[in-house]
This record gives sequence, structure tokens and C-alpha cells, in this order.
Amino acid sequence: MNTKLRLIVLSFLQFFIWGSWLITIGAYWFQTKQWSGAQFGAIFSTMGIASIFMPSLMGIVADKYVNAEKLYGILHILGGLTLLTIPMVDNPTTMFWVMLLNMIFYMPTLSLSIAVSFSVLKTQGLDVVKDYPPIRVWGTIGFIVAMWTVSLLGFEKSASQFYVAAGAAFVLGLYSFTLPKCPPQSTNTSSQGLMEILGLKSFAILRDRKMLTFFLFALLLGAALQLTNAYGDTFLHDFDKTPAYQDTLTVKYPAIIMSISQISETLFILAIPFFLRRFGIKQVMLFSMIAWVLRFGLFAYGNPGEGLWMIILSCIVYGMAFDFFNISGSLFVETQTQPSIRASAQGLFMMMTNGFGAVLGSSVSGIVIQEFFTDASGAKDWPSIWLSFAAYSLAIAVLFVIFFKHKHSAQPTAEAHPEGLLTVEQV
Repeated sequence: MNTKLRLIVLSFLQFFIWGSWLITIGAYWFQTKQWSGAQFGAIFSTMGIASIFMPSLMGIVADKYVNAEKLYGILHILGGLTLLTIPMVDNPTTMFWVMLLNMIFYMPTLSLSIAVSFSVLKTQGLDVVKDYPPIRVWGTIGFIVAMWTVSLLGFEKSASQFYVAAGAAFVLGLYSFTLPKCPPQSTNTSSQGLMEILGLKSFAILRDRKMLTFFLFALLLGAALQLTNAYGDTFLHDFDKTPAYQDTLTVKYPAIIMSISQISETLFILAIPFFLRRFGIKQVMLFSMIAWVLRFGLFAYGNPGEGLWMIILSCIVYGMAFDFFNISGSLFVETQTQPSIRASAQGLFMMMTNGFGAVLGSSVSGIVIQEFFTDASGAKDWPSIWLSFAAYSLAIAVLFVIFFKHKHSAQPTAEAHPEGLLTVEQV
């Protein structure tokens, strides 16, 4: 099996695990368990809480002490064991703690999968900007296959979705030990200070005003991502309360409709190298923010009947909204940091997006929806919910244009940065 194919398998399984439950857990929570919306926000915040410290911590371990591919495999095996226990949970409080443990194991694997892939590609003399996106697209395909599998097996409202995820986690965990070795890149600790020993040197990149601004907006966009993951599927399930829509494909298989979002991702991932070289990171991230506005705005006016085209179009623009932020952002971080702290820096990026951003998005949205958009019977005012999310995304886009200062050049020019950063202006 050649190098790219091996990394394709890694990417596919990485996101198959997440796709098995991330979009459909809302249906399990609200439709089957019938637990409250405020408590559901807390469940989605577990991703954020775990991402605040685990990606950076595991990045430090991979940078300094343990081969990244081995650490990656161990985390997936532990995550699989945790997923097996979720169907036994019978109350929201216990569910929170079990999901938090699962996220503690899973969230660092997102950044570690990037670090492992980049390390293997560079060892083979390949270009990460050119060769990584076609590999990463298979992660999106894995997410789609997982959603279709869970939906067609009738597991959207069932605890069986967690068994599917656990099985994939065990397979990937064992597979990881067969990957090319990715040894620690920072092995000389004898003369290092406390900051270096603790792995906190990666935080020095925040001294750079441009990088600090980049990470702050990563936090704000991370909040937007959690909104669509948390409420998209249950939004479509709620249409089954309307007789005119009960027999539509959208209501019967909402996860399949939502998977159009991931299908769109596969196309936009492949377009990233062109857009980065043509427009640069600032324009690409701005495109992402505008796409978020459209994503939420179209949901506000869509329905499974005459408004189905709006729901489908919303799913299509999601590909740009997600990829132009997440994938381009990780490539930007890769080109801006030294080899000795790259795994830690990817962990820091994950901390801001899926950590602080997820906590912000899930906790605040849960409170706002419960207080302002839910009536006494528990029915939700979905159009107003989605329009408020769209307004939030638009505000971020305006602020980004004002505060993120980055000049794009079509020609690559490398220069040393005062704090040791490598600035590659073509990104």
C-alpha cells in the first residue's frame, strides 16, 4: 500500500467515527431520550472542554516524547472503549461525563491526524499544500458513509450509532500502529527552559499580532461550526410534527439530506490549493464566513416541501464554510510555525476552534434558544434561531475584514519572523 493510500485510510476512518454519531446524537437525545435542550448544549460543550487542553497536551507529547502515530492509535482504542458504554447511560448528567471522557480521547486525534499526515508526506518529499487536500477529502467521504450507514440502518434515534462508531475506532486504533514512524521532532531538552520543557513555546506564536488575530477569529468561527452540528439534524426531525411533511425523504432520512453538506466538502477541499494561491488566507477565510451567513439564512426559510431547494443549497454552501476555514487554517498554521512545535501549534488551533469556540457556541446557543426561541410546549422557533446565527456570522465577517491584516502575494517569499516563525506569504 503506497503512502497516500495509507493516509487516505487514516483520514476515512478518522471522520467515519465522528460521522457515526455527531449529526444524529441530537435525534437520539431529543426524540428517544426526550432530555432538555439546555442539557443538550452541555453535551456538545464536552467537545470544547476537551479541546481546550487535550489537543495541545497531546501535541506536546507527540513533539517531545512519543511517536505521533502510536499516541494516535492508543487514543482511538481508549475512545472506542468509552463509546461502548454510552448506550448504558440512562440520565443526562452521566451522559455528560461519559461524553466528556470520549471527547478527551477523540479531540486530540483530529490535530494528531494532521500532524501524522504532514510528517509522513514531508518524509516522502511531498508538498502538503498540494497533496494533503486530496487525502483529507476521504475523511469527508468517511463522514458521509457513516451518516448514510447510520441512517439506512435506522440508527438515527438509536444507541446503536455508538456501537458503529466504537467499531471504527478500534479498527483505526490498531491500524495506526502500522503507519510510518513519526518520531518526536524536539528531542533535545537538556538545555531548554521551563517553557520549552512544558511544551508552552507554541503559545509564543500568539505574540505575533497577526497570528493572535487569526486564532481569535478561529475561536469565533469554531462557535458557528458547533451550531450547525448540534441543531441541523434535529431541526429537520422537527418537521415530522407537520402532517404535510411527514412522508418526505427529508423527514424520514434527515441524516442523508444533511450528508449533502459533506458531499459538498469533498469538492471544496479539492479547490483549496487553487483558492489559497489565487486569493490568500484572508480572502479564503472571508469566503468561509460569508458562506456561514448563507448556510444559516437558507435554513431559516427552508422546509421539506417547496423550500427544499433552500435546505439543499444551504448544505452545498456548508462545504465552503467548513473547508475554507478548517483545512486552510491548518495549512496556514503549518506554514507559520517551526518544525519543533508544529504538532503543538496544530493542537492550539484545535483548542481555539473545537475548544473555546465549541464551548462558546454550544453553551451560549443552548441558553439563548431555551430562553428566547422555545415556547411553553417546548416547540422551537427555528426561523428566528437560524437568522440569529446568520447575524452572528455576518458580524464576524465584518470584524475580520477590519482587524485581520495579511497581504497576499502570488509568489512564495519566505522570511524569518522575530519570534522564529516562518512566514510564507503565498498562503
